[in-house]
Amino acid sequence: MKADVSSKTNGHKHLVLDQGGLDAARKSLDDGAVTPSYGPWRDDVVQLLNDALATELVCVLRYKRHYFTANGVESPAIADEFLVHANEESGHADRIAERIVQLGGEPDFAPSRLLERSHAAYDESTDLQSMVRANLIAERIAVESYRQMIALIGDKDPTTRRMLEDILSDEEEHADELKDWLGH
Repeated sequence: MKADVSSKTNGHKHLVLDQGGLDAARKSLDDGAVTPSYGPWRDDVVQLLNDALATELVCVLRYKRHYFTANGVESPAIADEFLVHANEESGHADRIAERIVQLGGEPDFAPSRLLERSHAAYDESTDLQSMVRANLIAERIAVESYRQMIALIGDKDPTTRRMLEDILSDEEEHADELKDWLGH
């Protein structure tokens, strides 16, 4: 159910909407924004998003632990940034959960399944440099997983793709900040 380029006037092709897709959108009103054009991909997108949700929640927990347990001369400034990152990751989780609901899915917040679904690991480091390193690894994993999700989703779900691109930008910024703290 895509737009078509089949209409011609004086040899010029025109963009024409798929009337069948428009007619299908008039039905199944309980699906909200999810129209038939989502095709078979909606469930896959919801699964990808639920795994991303688990990753973000594990990141929140890791950053919070590091915020509360960081110590040393340089720790106050870095610990404050750990808290900033934790709050931003929490915001990402909220956006992802909201999108899952918009797609007609259910966000999976079950604590017992978070680690098995998360792309990044939890960390209980006790020294500041190990904390920075663990968070940098997690951010790099998040960057890679979001890049892959964006490529997989492509034009199948532009709204989700744009949200993931926005989150990816934040994750890249986090990784750059953590790289700067490594070795201080």
